[in-house]
Amino acid sequence: MAANLANTIGVWMAVFFTLAILSFLYKDNPFYKLAEYVYVGLSAGYWLIYVMFFDVKPMIVDKFLQEQGFERYIIIFPAFLGALMLCRMIPRIAYVSRVAIAFTMGISAGLGVTGAIHGMILPQVKATMLPLNDINNVIMLVGVISTVVYFYFSREHKGAFGVAAKVGIIFVMISFGAAFGYTVMARISLLIGRAYFLFHDWLGII
Repeated sequence: MAANLANTIGVWMAVFFTLAILSFLYKDNPFYKLAEYVYVGLSAGYWLIYVMFFDVKPMIVDKFLQEQGFERYIIIFPAFLGALMLCRMIPRIAYVSRVAIAFTMGISAGLGVTGAIHGMILPQVKATMLPLNDINNVIMLVGVISTVVYFYFSREHKGAFGVAAKVGIIFVMISFGAAFGYTVMARISLLIGRAYFLFHDWLGII
């Protein structure tokens, strides 16, 4: 009985918030704002608990209790930087957080460059080194070279260079169109899922 009641309440809450979000299609209204605030609040609360129990506790508290010697006290440094970031909430000492932010940005930049080279650039270069015995390989090679030519702005796009640049922009537009189509398809799939929930789980029409 209690399980059925909880399930019924859950369905009606899901229906209310679904309709509240969809009501924005008509115009901005209090129901949409309520659903938006609840969503943001729940997300913030969820990620706070997630970070505390899956990041802070295992990586700082538990690790500090498990490690021995100098390795234990190394953990204090990142914990201290994290505490400095919380100073942003105190206007009088908000400037102190810049130390932690600068340190984090520096590490992120270094790791980002290394990760981009080894994770994106080199694999993409390797992926274009294909035998030209297949039409798909030829199209891929032409697309890569012509696209790179299009984004090379140190030389005027004239002559053969300009032709290659025009071919490159065709590949760019095809890529953007495919990405946009995929995004629309994903959003339509979400809409279908919500519509199925309303007409099947709630109204029982289908």
